[in-house]
Amino acid sequence: MPRPPKCRRVEFLPQVTVFKPAGVPLRGLREEVLTVEELEAIRLKDLEGLEQEECAERMQVSRPTFQRVLVSAREKIARALVEGAAIRVEGGNYRLARRKFQCRACGHEFEAPFGTGQRGAEMTCPECGAAEVRRTDQDVHGFGNMPWGRHGRGWDRE
Repeated sequence: MPRPPKCRRVEFLPQVTVFKPAGVPLRGLREEVLTVEELEAIRLKDLEGLEQEECAERMQVSRPTFQRVLVSAREKIARALVEGAAIRVEGGNYRLARRKFQCRACGHEFEAPFGTGQRGAEMTCPECGAAEVRRTDQDVHGFGNMPWGRHGRGWDRE
């Protein structure tokens, strides 16, 4: 019996989940189903332009697993484009990444999912209402992962 697949970490849930050729009703189209983690693999590799190793780290899977997910996603997208099928994004085996915050005023710690659009500086504490919130997790992206933004890991020292 094969072991159950490990949940893949995703930072993005799509708001639009169906794409179809123009002028053809959806009911008349065959659908290719793209899982949420396949869309995340496409987003990280093709949209953000990250190396596969970093993509795999962000999704918390091995590099070969990331490669398989990416190949599957690209194949489904290519088939849908060539054959004129609709693409539906749904399902999969994933968990939504969460960001960790702490209120400087009262010390309350809380989490929020990725993609909420708010940064720590724009949030208020759900406990005391203070606008003194800072992000505390180490699993950040953006400038925090750029060589000039890393601290304590030797990247900013020559």
